[in-house]
Amino acid sequence: MPDDRLRISSQIMIPLKEIEVNAIRAQGAGGQNVNKVASAVHIRFDIRNSSLPDFCKHRLLALNDHHITGQGLIIIKAQQFRSQEKNRDDGLNRLRRIILNAMVIRKKRKKTMPTQGSRIRRLDRKIRRGRIKTLRRKPDDE
Repeated sequence: MPDDRLRISSQIMIPLKEIEVNAIRAQGAGGQNVNKVASAVHIRFDIRNSSLPDFCKHRLLALNDHHITGQGLIIIKAQQFRSQEKNRDDGLNRLRRIILNAMVIRKKRKKTMPTQGSRIRRLDRKIRRGRIKTLRRKPDDE
């Protein structure tokens, strides 16, 4: 893998200059370095101005993901690890997974109908259940 590109698939690679990576201070407990070291990473990727193929851009923009803004930006905050390098790699892997997830073409669901036998069995169960419930009732005083 070349150092200046992020490999998405065998055919798709993104130049790292299209991905904006900023170091920020992580939230939460962090010990003595919490207020001094910027170990978390903020990753911003502009879908519309990227070198991705058009079909991939359209699928990403149509994706219902909380990382994708209305302006077509993917924003990822990686702060799981204590080192900036690990957080950067984690953020880039998450970006790769989002793009790969958008490129997967889901199979259309075929509408099916229940078989005649399953319908009859269902109705028989309903009738049997109804009979059980009628037997539980108090007898009528006639």
